Amino acid sequence: MVAMDVDGVLTEGRVTYDDNGREYKSFHAHDGYGITRAQRYGLIVAVITGRGSSIVARRAKELGIKEIHQKVVDKLVVYRMLKRRYGLRDEEVCYIGDDDPDSAVLQRVGVSSAPADAMEEVRNIVDIVTKSGGGRGAVREVIDHILRAKKLL
Repeated sequence: MVAMDVDGVLTEGRVTYDDNGREYKSFHAHDGYGITRAQRYGLIVAVITGRGSSIVARRAKELGIKEIHQKVVDKLVVYRMLKRRYGLRDEEVCYIGDDDPDSAVLQRVGVSSAPADAMEEVRNIVDIVTKSGGGRGAVREVIDHILRAKKLL
């Protein structure tokens, strides 16, 4: 399984509103293709985010992500639930996070990763720091790394 945060991982981390209170987010097509390909090769993809957004739900649906968990207070609780649901061990999970709320999960998974522009404290504890920043292809880098390790690419 590859699980990830949203703001700062799938997006650049900016939260933009217009005068009417509508929220805007941008996602990178490279990440989307990587997620789609990962699922095609049998990887479970999950999103675990502290914020709630219809935009995130829409993007997840477009990409076929079934495990979308928003407004999560304790990401470790959701992580453990997903492991039980799919019968996975920590070693079989990769998590991509960028900030303190991701740290507890990052310290338990088999492969931990952070975008290049993640908080320094997070970059210091992960196995892989991507060359790309959040929302700029970091997720694709991690997925490609996993698929290469599994000799699928």
